[in-house]
Amino acid sequence: MSLKDIAFDEKGLVPVIAQDAFTGEIRMLAYANEEAIEKTVKTGYAHYFSRSRNTIWKKGETSGELQEVLEIRLDCDNDALIYMIKQHKDIACHTGNRNCFFKAFNKEKPSLMPFEILPFLERLIKDRISNPVENSYTAKLIKEGLDRVVQKVGEEAIESVIALKNQDKNEIVYELSDLIYHILVAIEYLGISLEDLEKELIRRHKS
Repeated sequence: MSLKDIAFDEKGLVPVIAQDAFTGEIRMLAYANEEAIEKTVKTGYAHYFSRSRNTIWKKGETSGELQEVLEIRLDCDNDALIYMIKQHKDIACHTGNRNCFFKAFNKEKPSLMPFEILPFLERLIKDRISNPVENSYTAKLIKEGLDRVVQKVGEEAIESVIALKNQDKNEIVYELSDLIYHILVAIEYLGISLEDLEKELIRRHKS
């Protein structure tokens, strides 16, 4: 697909969704014209068209909250795009929020969706390392050091094996959830991210 395939509206614009390629979350919605898309392709960074200012703008040019575009996708009718992005500084909204969709209809705040839980836990663990909270299990575990963190991974792995052998679904789900959480603590402690693991899994899939 190329620029000539895009079905721009009567104003020469097309809606663009910026989706985080690593967390899956929708970061923002904006519009682009042909020139903005060309600049995006040429530079590798998200460019949009401002309908209020009637000009092209590069996301994060002044704030540093750049959006590195890994791929551009079109919908079935070619009249909407997705920029698959890596969000710099982890902030996409001018309000300072991670994304522009931090409100929920008829609710005080959005619920955590299944695809959001692992990135959420990663951020939570990272915060507990940087800003320890009293009575926090995670903060206490981290304070006890790497040996204790690794020990917990081992303990949870053994309990997971037992659960799998018992073939009890509820027990398996419970124990594997414990194991996944403690693995997240361990890798964050060592400066390894979910993104690192995802990239390795993609590399293996390609090979």
